This record gives sequence, structure tokens and C-alpha cells, in this order.
Amino acid sequence: MPDRSKRDLEVTREALAAAAEELLMACTDSDEVTSRAVAAKAGVNPAMINYCYGSREELLYEVYRRLLARAQAADPELRSLMSAVMPPKEKVCLIHCTMMRLMIANFGISRAVTRFILLSRSGDAGLESLPFIMEHFGGRKTEEECRLVAFELSSLHEVAVLQHEMIRDSLGIDLTDEYTLKSYVRKNVDRFLTEEEE
Repeated sequence: MPDRSKRDLEVTREALAAAAEELLMACTDSDEVTSRAVAAKAGVNPAMINYCYGSREELLYEVYRRLLARAQAADPELRSLMSAVMPPKEKVCLIHCTMMRLMIANFGISRAVTRFILLSRSGDAGLESLPFIMEHFGGRKTEEECRLVAFELSSLHEVAVLQHEMIRDSLGIDLTDEYTLKSYVRKNVDRFLTEEEE
């Protein structure tokens, strides 16, 4: 019986994630993707969202993570570059450019989860560049210091995505332009991945 309950719970989790993704992809405003709408689409009680994911925001974040993972896996250039021999700092730039490009391209979903990510981030969420930051510093910074650099860099870029229209309109920096995006990320990575003066 416990195995069946586990399978049923996993089926419910997947149904909720699929329903949330379908609703997010079809909506013009992520606020339309309410717990009730997701539960109705999945054919389950709305309380199952909290039971399976903890909150609507956690569910939306899971959908977001899956979309990003699929988009990254489908990008052959990114896969080949990440395995290529290049300085770790270049890989940090590549990761952040890719993430920001995907977040802006899927802005409705990004907007739905970015505040949650910024305020409720746990563990290694958003720290995909950590191994390359650690490699860049080569033991000159502790793992905790490198984690802080990765956290600060990710947070800065997540806020920039959230405010990319204001940044374009007020500051004239259009992060939807590939050259501008790369330049913006490069400047931030250069600032965060410098050696401190003794």
C-alpha cells in the first residue's frame, strides 16, 4: 500500500506541474495562474498544491526550473561550450548570459517566480556558476566566500531581468539585445571575480 500511495502522490505532483506549465504558457499575466486554476486543470483538490509542493510559488518555481533545464539541454552550443576548454570566468559569463536570455524570453514565468527566488531561495538554487567561480579563485577564497559571490551575482541578474524594461526605458540598456546583454554580464562578472587588494 505505501508504494501505491507514493506512486499516487508522484502522479499528482506531475499532474500539478503539467497543469501549471500549461496555464503559465497560455496566460498573459502569471497572476491568472491561481492555485484553484491549477488544481482544476490537474483535476485535484487545491490543498494538494501545498501538500505536494509547499506553496503555489514553490510549484511555479519547479515548473520554471524544468523549463530552464529543458531549454539548456536543448541548446547544443551551450552544452559544447560548457565542456570546452576555456577559462572558468568565461563559463560564468556564459551561464549568466544564457540564464538571463532564457528568463527574458520567458518573462511571464520569470516574473511569476523571481520575487519568490530572491526572497525564498534555499540551498543551491541559482548557484549554477559556483563550481566555475571556485575554479576561478583556485582556493584563494573559501567555498563560503565563493558561494556568496555566486549568490550576489545571481541575485543581481535576477533583479535585472525583473526590471529589464525599466532598465531599458530609464537607463537605455536593452538587455534583449544580445551584444548589450553580453556586455552587461561581462562587466558584472569582472566586478565580482576580481582579486581583492591585500
